[in-house]
Amino acid sequence: MELQFYHILIPFLPLAGFIINILLGKEVTRFNAHWPAVLSVAGSWVCSLFTLRDVMAGKIIDADLYTWIVSGTFKVSVGFLIDPLTAVMLIVVTTCATLIHIYAVGYMRGDSGYYRFFAYLNLFTFCMLMLIMGNNFLLMYFGWEGVGLCSYFLIGYYFNKKSAADAGKKAFIVNRFGDFGFGIGVFIVFLTFGTLHYADVFSNVSSIAGKTVSFLGWNVDLPTLIALLLFCGAVGKSAQLPLHVWLPDAMEGPTPVSALIHAATMVTAGVFMVARCSPIFNLSEVAMNTVAIVGAATSLFAATIAVTQNDIKRIIAYSTCSHLGLMFLACGVGAYAAGIFHLYTHAFFKALLFLAAGSVIHAVHTNNIQEMGGLKKYMPITYAVFIIAALSAAGVPGFSGFFSKDEIIWSAYAAHTPVGKLVWLMGTAVAFLTPFYTFRLIFLTFHGENRGVHKAEEAHGHNPHGSSHSAHGGGHNSHGHDSSHGSHGGRHIHESPKIMTIPLMILAVGAVAAGWVGIPPILGGGAHFAEFLKPVVGHPEFHGTHAEEWAVMGLSTTIALCGIALAAFMYLRKSDLPEKISKQFSLIYKVLYHKYYIDELYNYTIVKPTYWIADKVLVAITDAKIIEGIVNGVPGAIGRFSQKLRKVQTGLAQHYGIFMAAGAFFIIALALLLR
Repeated sequence: MELQFYHILIPFLPLAGFIINILLGKEVTRFNAHWPAVLSVAGSWVCSLFTLRDVMAGKIIDADLYTWIVSGTFKVSVGFLIDPLTAVMLIVVTTCATLIHIYAVGYMRGDSGYYRFFAYLNLFTFCMLMLIMGNNFLLMYFGWEGVGLCSYFLIGYYFNKKSAADAGKKAFIVNRFGDFGFGIGVFIVFLTFGTLHYADVFSNVSSIAGKTVSFLGWNVDLPTLIALLLFCGAVGKSAQLPLHVWLPDAMEGPTPVSALIHAATMVTAGVFMVARCSPIFNLSEVAMNTVAIVGAATSLFAATIAVTQNDIKRIIAYSTCSHLGLMFLACGVGAYAAGIFHLYTHAFFKALLFLAAGSVIHAVHTNNIQEMGGLKKYMPITYAVFIIAALSAAGVPGFSGFFSKDEIIWSAYAAHTPVGKLVWLMGTAVAFLTPFYTFRLIFLTFHGENRGVHKAEEAHGHNPHGSSHSAHGGGHNSHGHDSSHGSHGGRHIHESPKIMTIPLMILAVGAVAAGWVGIPPILGGGAHFAEFLKPVVGHPEFHGTHAEEWAVMGLSTTIALCGIALAAFMYLRKSDLPEKISKQFSLIYKVLYHKYYIDELYNYTIVKPTYWIADKVLVAITDAKIIEGIVNGVPGAIGRFSQKLRKVQTGLAQHYGIFMAAGAFFIIALALLLR
């Protein structure tokens, strides 16, 4: 089957929305900028549904639109590969992006950069769609760097606020470390196969099995080298250890940005890339074990930090790191379909968590859950969808997160390898921590008494979109707060407008039902999701009895429920207990609260030395002495020489006669010597 027009429209409709808003938004569309943005992304969603229909009918498309680059033997086209993996990602990206765009209409209303915000959202969506639809590594790399650029624009959207500007730079710079390795991996793919097109690379990938190459003076296994270099990019984009530090700070951007980054774009790119390149990763046991261990370690690491955080968006950000780690854990044990299945279900409940958190921030104008409490009576819709998202994230049976999370944990156990058992234990620990910190957030936010700091109302004192206690340029429409509602900090607490709550309710349906397409056979399902992806990522050879599968599922479910029960006991029944525990184990608490001091470590080992080199070497020596020495020194030397030369011009005829005679003598002498 050839490319249809609606296939081409999927990425280029958001690009058209971006062009309209960025060129005409300031003067023409202005506060109607949401129309081109929302309609273009909604159009992509409709086209994605038609594409899913084609793929479900057994049609796989790999076609080029036009030749992009030709240089000797290097030839790359702009072309699309549409297969089951692409179809799943298209549904995830366009569905979440459409609902987030609609939500942003209410959330960002009245912002001075309204048109610019929607232009960036459209560009972000376009780049992610190009990344997942491209049929070659270079087009993936184009989208890969494009989402990185858009993250810089959107995380630092409130550029007048230092913390937001710093967070944008941090995301961009940290990703450069991973992308450098990813870029080298793409180079080596071309040097090895002579092409960057997926079909040609993957059809010949078996030819490199067992081959070694010299890399930086070491003889290394070629498949391992390529896989690990590509995985470097995934570590950066998907916020895995040790390049995870940018993602929690990304919450400095407006909440719709956080939802888009964490649920549907950017951070999912790394998982998608590993699944897409599964034929390469499958050739290297070292690379697979590395992916599994890094994923499991990140998942447990981030979950322990989330337990102590108080910023509502930062808790959810660490939850994202943790769930992404589970996806890589699955890929690392060969269960790529399980990893993509969790990516798919995670998109719905994580987008819902972030947008529901944005609804809370919109009402109370603070991110600190210690300053909230008692909100469920004022925000019943937000509370209900938050509970649904939390149950799904916790892996409670019946909700979408249960099916994908348990599939990952079972896959790790059934791998029957030492690494599989190790990451299974770590994943099981995460299954306890996730419901604990998620329901801790809910109980502190929605239950108990309101702990808000009551201050005199300020006209523009708080930023309802970014972090607490900071303003953004541009007034925010409060949507007509009703005095019959409660108050928080001198402001009225209220439910968000329908333009925000309707997307929340639609996402809540996905948080409940999205996982039903992957119900395992042991629960009476047909594992349709895994079968759908089997032509692309294969199916792992796991060995385990039904009794073992029931035991693993029962254990993870039981400890998940125990996590919820412990959170209820500590934050509803014995609300003084958390403070006592934090004092009793103050050292552990401080380490977790300060995120294992990783940021401080990087600051002292990388940031400060870099600033010192820039200031003392690049500026003081290279710039001031060498560059300016040449730029200013050469003209200065010419000027000084000219000053000396001017003295020859005396105006006396006898001096000129002497010079002429000397010159003639010199020429005659030179001619005689050269004979």
